Amino acid sequence: MSGEELELPLSRAVNERLHAAVPGGAHTYAKGDDQYPQDLAPVISHGRGAHVWDVDGNRYVEYGSGLRSVSLGHAHPRVLEAVRRELDRGSNFVRPSVVEAEAAERFLATVPTAEMVKFAKNGSDATTAAVRLARAVTGRARVALCADHPFFSVDDWFIGTTPMPAGIPSETMDLTVTFPYGDLAAVEALFDRYPDEIACLILEPATGTEPPPGYLAGLRDLAHRHGSVLVFDEMITGFRWSEAGAQGLYGVTPDLSTFGKALGNGFAVSALAGRRELMERGGLRHDAERVFLLSTTHGAETHALAAAMAVQSTYVEEGVTARLHALGERLAAGVRDAAAAMGVADHVVVRGRASNLVFATLDAQGRPSQEYRTLFLRRLLTGGILAPSFVVSSALEEADIDRTVDVVGQACAVYRKALDAGDPTPWLGGRPVRPVFRRKV
Repeated sequence: MSGEELELPLSRAVNERLHAAVPGGAHTYAKGDDQYPQDLAPVISHGRGAHVWDVDGNRYVEYGSGLRSVSLGHAHPRVLEAVRRELDRGSNFVRPSVVEAEAAERFLATVPTAEMVKFAKNGSDATTAAVRLARAVTGRARVALCADHPFFSVDDWFIGTTPMPAGIPSETMDLTVTFPYGDLAAVEALFDRYPDEIACLILEPATGTEPPPGYLAGLRDLAHRHGSVLVFDEMITGFRWSEAGAQGLYGVTPDLSTFGKALGNGFAVSALAGRRELMERGGLRHDAERVFLLSTTHGAETHALAAAMAVQSTYVEEGVTARLHALGERLAAGVRDAAAAMGVADHVVVRGRASNLVFATLDAQGRPSQEYRTLFLRRLLTGGILAPSFVVSSALEEADIDRTVDVVGQACAVYRKALDAGDPTPWLGGRPVRPVFRRKV
């Protein structure tokens, strides 16, 4: 693929089928074709390693695999071997499988800051269970979440804070308050404003920037001083920051934490973990009122738990986190050099930890621009790079990185032309991409 030769007739046809049968044309909003340039939203046929093929037969180097979930690469042999061992043994029973004990023990050995764990199928179930548990143990209703982190759950307590709150009662929305990342004084002010009302603080321990010195420990101290529960959402940081998550890297133990994404390398598994005295409230060995913590029919499918165990073993034994960082550093340096060479270093900006890179596309005034993002994505796609982000998988080779940097350089050359012209419209090929969270279609 090169230049403007990329055409996707079969993908366009399947996208139409998707829109006819699936609201939004995808089962995940972030995968919708509105996130891609018009008529250039490939529908995937299959993937292997760091590459995917669309139904039109085009091959791409893929980033952000499975919305950060496939961190070892597609069809990873060690994970598939573990899954296949379980498939012939049955996947779901009327009583727990021994695999459930083995998977829990493996998780707690990998994340030693947690004392108990319960598995589910998606991140929203885990974060909402953490919120419910915090409300139960504190007797409080209000939730405080970090406003600088983009997503916590599909459930009402979070979606009510977004630009898409349709269908959520105002009474529910009023129970969620927000705070900015990195500002302990702002959190203290929240506790002063809502004394004895805040059940928990929930945030990603880190994202695009490192936590300020003492911030995470300060949050824990504030939460405990005010009788609240500290929850770390480690859906992204889990494994990508360290095998034991950001809490293992920074040495701050939350009361509860949630994991997902990389945990199953594409197989559906998530986890709620935390202090025994809290987690046991969802169990049978206590005298307090019971909490309906997590109870999902498919939460302990044996093949998904086997996948999770294989992922954890692979990370620990093969040093995957270090490889992700090394690959990300090579990519970030190459993209920055390519942007600088084309005079757009202030407009195509790579951000984030090396294992979790994103990019910003800024207009002539330095403002985030969906139009320039569209231009950039279009040039990447026509060059065989599928990159809604620059989040790496360990399956990437240095040659993949180098090829990506070459295509980025070509995209930056077009970007420069658009900036000089003062209008990116001639290079968009249609309507611009849209943000996921928006009130109107």
